[in-house]
Amino acid sequence: MNRYTIKDAYIKTISWLGDRIVDWASAGTAYSLDGNTEQLNTYHFGFNFDAAITSPDGAYAFIYKRLGTKGLLLKNGEIVREINRSYYMADVYEYPAAFAIINNRTYLIHCPEKYRQLDFEDAETGEVITRSNSREPHDIFHSRLEVSSDNKYLLSKGWAWHPWDIVRLFDINACITNPVLLDDGHSISGNYTELNSASFIDNERILLGASSEESLDDDVASPVPPSHIAIWNISNGTVSDAVAPQEVPGNFIAIDQHYCWNLYQYPKIVDIRSGEVVDKMEEIKTGLQTSAIIHHVKEADLPLIAYNRALKKLAVHNNDRIEVLWM
Repeated sequence: MNRYTIKDAYIKTISWLGDRIVDWASAGTAYSLDGNTEQLNTYHFGFNFDAAITSPDGAYAFIYKRLGTKGLLLKNGEIVREINRSYYMADVYEYPAAFAIINNRTYLIHCPEKYRQLDFEDAETGEVITRSNSREPHDIFHSRLEVSSDNKYLLSKGWAWHPWDIVRLFDINACITNPVLLDDGHSISGNYTELNSASFIDNERILLGASSEESLDDDVASPVPPSHIAIWNISNGTVSDAVAPQEVPGNFIAIDQHYCWNLYQYPKIVDIRSGEVVDKMEEIKTGLQTSAIIHHVKEADLPLIAYNRALKKLAVHNNDRIEVLWM
């Protein structure tokens, strides 16, 4: 595992902009891996924002409170508008938000009207293009949204009562054409285990992670057994290659078709094929998150983390340092 440390990094939010790490809440302070620091924007935002995402083209950023209702949509560091989500259980689970570029326009995907209703909002105009009187969304608390590299698919790694972590997949273009398709999404057929993690391996495959919770139906063998990881093929809907990782399942992030990060407690690189931990750095703390539900996790155990899928680099903020890790 390779490591580069950025010192004296007193940041509020963390996100990647190309090959630099940016704190959009602090006037877009950007940290380069050559040791240089630059302030990209003019304004610092005083509210206690603690999370941020950046649009694929770098023009827009969304800063928000992970366990709050408030966010700001920015364009080149300037406020475009305030963004809100429902109060309901907002202090329990991570704010759902992601960017996607569709037909050369940037959309913020979030839940502006109901906690259970995903929508696509034009970042420039504010138009919600998936608003429809036919919508009847299922009772899902969407969270930890992720968009595939080709902007074709959307993943929601949220939860439902009782509570139970679940994963839903959406075809973005199909949902724009028919917004009703956003009301449920695709799930794993015949799976009765809690799926607490998921990550795009590529545009056709998703790495799934199941928690240690017992199956809801012990008489049926689930495609992803408890405490296992497996691969979901989007094109044919099959799940294969289930293995039990050596360490407690946490937030898994796919690196490539063979390896992934497991971020529970400290960073570990796991061989997807065997579950073996091939590298780790126990001195770097990556927190105790194992779910979209994080209200019970102490702030000290929820460090700021951002992954750069293009560069395959992980950034972790602890105290006044950013640790950048890669294979």
